[in-house]
Amino acid sequence: MTQTIAAQATTIATFKSLKCKECGAEYEPKATHVCEFCFGPLEVAYDYDALRRTVTRETIQAGPNSIWRYRPFLPVATNNPIDVGTGMTPLVRANRLARRLGLKKLYIKNDAVNMPTLSFKDRVVSVALTRARELGFSTVSCASTGNLANSTAAIAAHAGLDCCVFIPADLEAGKVLGTLIYGPTVMAVQGNYDQVNRLCCEVANTHGWGFVNINLRPYYSEGSKTLGYEVIEQLGWELPDRIVAPLASGSLFTKIYKGFREFIEVGLVEEKHVRFSGAQAEGCSPIAQAFREERDFIKPVKPSTIAKSIAIGNPADGVYALEIARKTGGNIESVNDAEIVEGIKLLAETEGIFTETAGGTTVAVLKKLVEAGKIDPEETTVVYITGNGLKTQEAVQGYIGEPLTIEPKLESFERALERAQTLDRLEWQQVLV
Repeated sequence: MTQTIAAQATTIATFKSLKCKECGAEYEPKATHVCEFCFGPLEVAYDYDALRRTVTRETIQAGPNSIWRYRPFLPVATNNPIDVGTGMTPLVRANRLARRLGLKKLYIKNDAVNMPTLSFKDRVVSVALTRARELGFSTVSCASTGNLANSTAAIAAHAGLDCCVFIPADLEAGKVLGTLIYGPTVMAVQGNYDQVNRLCCEVANTHGWGFVNINLRPYYSEGSKTLGYEVIEQLGWELPDRIVAPLASGSLFTKIYKGFREFIEVGLVEEKHVRFSGAQAEGCSPIAQAFREERDFIKPVKPSTIAKSIAIGNPADGVYALEIARKTGGNIESVNDAEIVEGIKLLAETEGIFTETAGGTTVAVLKKLVEAGKIDPEETTVVYITGNGLKTQEAVQGYIGEPLTIEPKLESFERALERAQTLDRLEWQQVLV
């Protein structure tokens, strides 16, 4: 696995440079992610004047039914990005969940059905690997809690790129299988995600590979903006009043915010105040702890939760997520593992959406905020579901009952049906109490 030098021609780029989020220093848009002067993170800067002149609602709607309808807002130059149908996932009007919680206008942005690997990571990887190919990489990699490994392996296979991914050794079986099937090299590291990430930083420096969430991170993270763009378009070119999203590194949170601001900046949507609320698992909640304690810094923690896909103990964008929650009048809350399981079940039972533990965390935090009176029932609220429950089946095993085994006889069926109806009545009585 080696890096090649041939890169595609760049003729239609709308991004100008990489810019430090702390000191403002600018860099050429290469494979780098940290400022040389202050060690702050680098972010892609765009020519918004050019975007304002050339992009309209009509040009967007005339584009492909994928994230690439927003190509001018993404950090790639090619006219032929890696398009595997990622994006334009359903925005579901969640009427039954809304009634259960006492809300009026609730929507689920359902990336549990995203292509090709059933999580929002397909968005960021599509962008990162397109840029990796432009920069001349032939081997791509990542540090992952599962979903990112799935996406990187799948989209690398589609693009014909060599792939080696790094995961914690105790990852859920479904996510391991969902990576191995695409034929990459998989390194299972005996440690948590933060230890995996540190190892990957060393590998990136010594092997010259394109790590989507390390040296390609500025491009990779921009893919999350499309979750903001799509919600605006699907709401009829309007902003919601509030969003609720899971927090791992904090990047998703910050990029949805950036996506909203960009569409306002270029005149595609009218400005409106949107409150940002974030969700973490108590067993790995460094951002929620900082929010609760009114700190402006993050204390790293050691993860211990079933919500492994968001179990990042030292979140790279945590301070920026804090800033957004505070300046928008939002919140950052945490819930325990039992509440996460209940969140998974609640979404499945009311809306027919089976989410993984990150989504269970988000729904549980939504419920917690409503019960605490922190969400106005009249608000248009969008909840981001970022992954599919089929990947984390272990989390709900033992909590969802068993099939009723019967003989192939009518009387056996009738007895079982009566038992089931009795159990249903008892469960509803407990809910009402």
